Amino acid sequence: MGVSHPIFARVFARASVAMDDAGVAAHRRRLVAGLRGLVVEVGAGNGRNLAHYPPAVDHVLAVEPEPRLRALAEAAGSAARVPVTVAAGLAEALPVADGAADAVVLSLVLCSVPDQGVALGEARRILRPGGELRFYEHVVAQTPGLRRAQRIADATLWPLFCAGCHTARDTLAAIRSAGFTITDVDRFRFPPSGVPAPASPHVLGVATRP
Repeated sequence: MGVSHPIFARVFARASVAMDDAGVAAHRRRLVAGLRGLVVEVGAGNGRNLAHYPPAVDHVLAVEPEPRLRALAEAAGSAARVPVTVAAGLAEALPVADGAADAVVLSLVLCSVPDQGVALGEARRILRPGGELRFYEHVVAQTPGLRRAQRIADATLWPLFCAGCHTARDTLAAIRSAGFTITDVDRFRFPPSGVPAPASPHVLGVATRP
């Protein structure tokens, strides 16, 4: 199973390196800190998270549908400190058995899945009871002006040029609606300065499967 976005994949691969240099790498480290056991990363992109997984992780299954990004993730996985397998797959149909994962990592992916509820339902299915959902996403703004800008962006060209990305999604509400309990969340802007862009409000946090 795959989804091909060749132009976006090339642009994103270059942009992700610049984003890491501008501070995203630190957020990636926070995202996966303290994980252990079997981790499934959904929408692994070009694998920029893989270098940050701690040694207590036994294995990372990195699922990525876009073939160009998946090839880059395979290269990144070969240099990671922990064993990594990169697989084709969709967030809505993960190639993992029920309750097999100790943690699921979602990183800048819930903005672009066709249905957040279905994707989060899959994450819940593959997590063991008590397992952790780690998430790092850009989300709907808390201020009316920026929310209006997000709605305009989502209704015009943003999803077309950004591989289906939507900026105005209330991802925290979707996580709760999928049956997770959010135990920690940090809200911040990225980039942290300048005029806020539609995709600048971010959250980074932890939820558990009860």
